[in-house]
Amino acid sequence: MSPSKQPYDFPGAWYHIIGTAYGAWLYGDPRGFRTRHHREHVEGDYKNPPPTGLHDWKKQRSKRLMKQEEVRFPSNLRSVIGTALRERLELEGIFVLCLAVAEQHVHLLVKLPLEADPRWFMGLAKKHASFELKEHRWEGKVWGKRGKELRIRNRSHQQNVYLYILRHESQGAYVWKWSAAQL
Repeated sequence: MSPSKQPYDFPGAWYHIIGTAYGAWLYGDPRGFRTRHHREHVEGDYKNPPPTGLHDWKKQRSKRLMKQEEVRFPSNLRSVIGTALRERLELEGIFVLCLAVAEQHVHLLVKLPLEADPRWFMGLAKKHASFELKEHRWEGKVWGKRGKELRIRNRSHQQNVYLYILRHESQGAYVWKWSAAQL
């Protein structure tokens, strides 16, 4: 196949997209958290969490307000989720290089056409995955609100993200990666 016929050979931008399961990261989380629009300054993040117990009351309040228990993707359904996300994005003309579906989150490395909104496309993919899960007798919510869409800065960043996503397999995640042999 000539280089111009590769499925990723179109003008576009690479993104690392992260989506979380419902209830996976709550306001008051001991790993650190951010308030919407940073209305409240919160010390720490997942690498340097805030002091233990500092925001416990916020976490308990968040749990009380939840409409259902937090979601954990069973290992037998992770491939269903990954396949549904990938197929829906590919249907929209988005190239998926790799993805990982872990217990409470997903990571994707994708190339979108220029000016495309990654959040909108990921919303379509999450909606499709939710419908696929319902075919497997899933009940209730699946996804947390708003994921994270990080534009890839350069080739080194892309390679780091690629390897980071693939490493999730060692933690029990379903991992899929593109290869030219699939053409």
